[in-house]
Amino acid sequence: MTLMQVNATPHDQPQRPKPVTMSASDQAVLTSIYRYPVKGLSAEALDAVTLVAGDTIPFDRAYAIENGPGRFDPDAPRHLPKISFLMLMRNGRLAGLETTFDEATRTLTICRDGRQVARGDLSTRLGRQMIEQFLAGYMASELRGPPRIVQAEGHSFSDVAEKCLHIVNLASVRELERSLDRPVDPLRFRANLYIDGQAPWSEFQWVDEEIAIGEARLKVFARTDRCEATNVDPANGARDMAIPATLARSHGNTEFGVYATVVSDGIVKMGDRVLTAVAASG
Repeated sequence: MTLMQVNATPHDQPQRPKPVTMSASDQAVLTSIYRYPVKGLSAEALDAVTLVAGDTIPFDRAYAIENGPGRFDPDAPRHLPKISFLMLMRNGRLAGLETTFDEATRTLTICRDGRQVARGDLSTRLGRQMIEQFLAGYMASELRGPPRIVQAEGHSFSDVAEKCLHIVNLASVRELERSLDRPVDPLRFRANLYIDGQAPWSEFQWVDEEIAIGEARLKVFARTDRCEATNVDPANGARDMAIPATLARSHGNTEFGVYATVVSDGIVKMGDRVLTAVAASG
């Protein structure tokens, strides 16, 4: 596929468009897709998803749990720091819960050790109360007040203000495993898209560039600065690693993965090739 890229002079005089082609660098492929319907709770795997320009994966971080009285106003939603909500960086106990979300009914089901412990329709006050009551007991020692599930149409409770997707390169995960000398579950990074077949750390070169996955096109805009949440084992909630510290020691920063915005609609599915933009010479 071919893109057209127009560069402006300092006086905004148009120049001849420079053709940009999409190249299958190192045969990179999309290996898995995840969303997190409720911020801080478990991942939901998807086989395929339709991406829309300027939006997240549907229902990704669509809900969050305020830790006691909060500042989120559903009538005037705005980005708030993640410490306003229950999240793994401070509330590792959340990793002990397995959740599923039915987008057709907006129903969240919470299980613990394979047993259902709460279920509620998040579109209704009663349904949210069922989930909140469970969390009030389960998270009692870490709460500043009654937990409250919050949501606003079209709002995403991402760690960054932009509506975006988070991408992690599995080759970089394997390099990190070598630094730590132990296996690393990629779900520690809570990414939306995991790719493989690319060289380690090559995803950092995509910043300010476009990539194509399946029918969609995305613009990578930033590296991801990692926090202490990555130290939490997503299977049991144990704080058993020092990933940001390891990255800082081995690479001089705590960056891992990249953020990208959707710039062209399309369906993406597991196994799709990842194409990177390469400007033609001449």
